[in-house]
Amino acid sequence: MPAKRKKDPNVDFLYECILQLRSKQECEDFFTDLCTMKELSAIAQRIVVAKMLSEGKVYKDIVEQTGASTATISRVNRSLMFGESGYDTIFERLK
Repeated sequence: MPAKRKKDPNVDFLYECILQLRSKQECEDFFTDLCTMKELSAIAQRIVVAKMLSEGKVYKDIVEQTGASTATISRVNRSLMFGESGYDTIFERLK
């Protein structure tokens, strides 16, 4: 069971801001303003890795297709196995 994170009002504010977005374009604009391209690419890579892992893909294929390190893949895999089911919620809604 993962350790519970201490509540951070800044993080809570970020979540509230994200919940105000109403379109893909608004989302793109917000994250472009918020993140550097490197940060955005890293976040995007993690979600693609999570999707591939949830589909049963093996590390070797994920590395080849995404360029993610095995450390990143392992971290995402731990989140899928022992996290808060956030990835599962998103992937179910995308179906």
